[in-house]
Amino acid sequence: MMSVLKNPAWIDYRLLSTNQLDRLPQSLLNEIKDNLRKFQSPQPLVSIVVPACNEEFSVLRTLHSLSCNETKYPVEVIVINNNSTDRTQQVLDLLGVRSFFQPVAGWGPARQLGLEKAMGKYVLSADCDSFYPPNWIQTMTDALVDENIACVYGDYSYLGNETKARWKFAIYETLRNIILEVRQIKRPFLNARGLNMGFVRELALKKGYIYAKVRGEDGRMCFDLMQHGRIKRIRSRNIVVWTPPRAKGNIGLVSVFFKNTLIELSKMKSYFYKRPMHDTHTSPNSAPPVLKYMEKIKHNV
Repeated sequence: MMSVLKNPAWIDYRLLSTNQLDRLPQSLLNEIKDNLRKFQSPQPLVSIVVPACNEEFSVLRTLHSLSCNETKYPVEVIVINNNSTDRTQQVLDLLGVRSFFQPVAGWGPARQLGLEKAMGKYVLSADCDSFYPPNWIQTMTDALVDENIACVYGDYSYLGNETKARWKFAIYETLRNIILEVRQIKRPFLNARGLNMGFVRELALKKGYIYAKVRGEDGRMCFDLMQHGRIKRIRSRNIVVWTPPRAKGNIGLVSVFFKNTLIELSKMKSYFYKRPMHDTHTSPNSAPPVLKYMEKIKHNV
């Protein structure tokens, strides 16, 4: 049973002990390469698309955990080099990963290229710098095989570290999950995140990702997929994706909770109504009034 109060035991801590590529032993790189070679199929049913922008080290975390997955489905892993200027491509070539270069910056353009290059019937969307549990591929694909499902998504958790204990993140995530359940009723697209999401490739190609560097490309895709089938939230902790607290590790969790609480309260009423149809490729991201007010106060202090 996975504990919510500590980091999972299946994570390879060699990839958490440092964040510098040159400090990793060659034996670990060879291990990842061998795992990927044995893991990938020339005729995949499932394509895992991973965008990477200057992720020469962190991409190893994602690739290693994916290659350690246990699944009956034939799989391929595709990494989209999103205009990296570091050694990301060198690492991908070293590992023998199927990769493509996307010069247009942005999560949307990167994921769109991966969608076009994927050979599988189903696409699982992943992120760099995250750890994927051993049953992630199997469980996500099992849900997608249902012909009434257009898109599935799972949860994510933050890894504890020396400055932020895991139990603090657990409290934050428990409260966050209450909001996720409310959103799932009418607006599940607000919950979908590119680091833990899957869909039917043929349906996704009909609309495609927004071709711009705009946050929320995953939610926009999920919204469009709602027109073709059900959106399912997989609540099993066996598919929770674990990620280092990049942003939340640098600010207080109390501040994060207070800010997010105000934002969610200001939007709660809208969660009980369906979002009207609109063009997700041209609609702007909107900030709730309370967030604009908080930013105004911040600048006036």
